[in-house]
Amino acid sequence: MQTRDTGDLVFFAGHAPEFSEEPTAAERCVRGQPLQRTWHHYTSDDQKFFSGVWEAEPGCWKIRYTEHEFCRILAGRSILRDEAGNERELRAGDDFVIPAGFAGEWEVVETTRKIYVIYQP
Repeated sequence: MQTRDTGDLVFFAGHAPEFSEEPTAAERCVRGQPLQRTWHHYTSDDQKFFSGVWEAEPGCWKIRYTEHEFCRILAGRSILRDEAGNERELRAGDDFVIPAGFAGEWEVVETTRKIYVIYQP
């Protein structure tokens, strides 16, 4: 493993992220076709670990996680629903992990912004 130092730290503030903006893929949409934005700050050398900021406009789409994702909701309100119809409301200040294998729907009720940290085995 390569030795790292404080110069290798990635602070979101002051770091120029890779920005992308695109509508949710039509085949995944349940309601609407919300625009999603990503400010991607970090990818590990092995391409398995990612981090940044994500934002989406109101709408609902199908999700299926092959990755493990830690989320911190910064703003807005969303509903995470599993395939059995169980749901959890997500609001600013919520911290949670979505484990690989989770499937269901992500519904954005009010434009939602989150920090994401993803591990893709």
